[in-house]
Amino acid sequence: MKKAYVSNLLRKFRLLPLTDKVRFYLHAFQNRKINRHFRKENPDVKLPPDYLLYESFQLHYPNYYLDGFETAKDVVDALRPHTSFKDQRILDWGCGPGRLIRHLPALVGNGCTFYGTDYNQKSIDWCSQNLADINFNQNSLAALLPYAGNFFDIIYGYSIVTHLSEQHHFAWYTELMRVLKPGGVLFLTTQGDNYKVKLTAAELLTFNQGQVVVRGDVKEGHRTYSAFQPTGFMQRLFEKDEVVQHLTPKADAGTWLPQDIWIVRKRN
Repeated sequence: MKKAYVSNLLRKFRLLPLTDKVRFYLHAFQNRKINRHFRKENPDVKLPPDYLLYESFQLHYPNYYLDGFETAKDVVDALRPHTSFKDQRILDWGCGPGRLIRHLPALVGNGCTFYGTDYNQKSIDWCSQNLADINFNQNSLAALLPYAGNFFDIIYGYSIVTHLSEQHHFAWYTELMRVLKPGGVLFLTTQGDNYKVKLTAAELLTFNQGQVVVRGDVKEGHRTYSAFQPTGFMQRLFEKDEVVQHLTPKADAGTWLPQDIWIVRKRN
């Protein structure tokens, strides 16, 4: 909770972007040996530029690639009871530098086609140039995707709404449902009850009242822009469609805070 007060103070005085940049260089130094070793042992693995990797996840090559594979597998396993994964169109909304989507052609196959979209032009450029068998498009922060209505069978966004304002929760949900087919499924992760330990007293009061907590004063969509979503808020967001699964994975002794998983089916 002390970190939350420090974070909010840095936001207030517009110092968080500078602090985050310092943190980037610190991580580059701390992980230099393990990253160098990974690159040496895996020369064929294409890795994005360091800042793109850090901005979307961690500046840790094994975690980006190996953990990315495991997380992609977890997403696929969570969705299997709710969809066929046969001849389907699948969208990674907020794909960043391809941490998850790069693994899906091998994990799923079965006649599916794969798409990735992100508001970061540099991430989309890197993905387009380095990751085969996937279609990449840039979107803006505004809720508008370059796809026809009812186009996708599956859409997933891993830790994406966690970086959006309350207004954009509703705007983006409407847009995602526009491009999702009736009967299609949407997978999202949120900072739910496990993240109460990170909130200030005032933020916790807001959260417990069923309202989203947003820490802004930085560029929306950036890793430092953070939203925390109580169950009641998400249920209101999804009220027009069918929530087929909601999970709050157990935290690991306070050292690992997993995000909530929501799987929603678009009503016909």
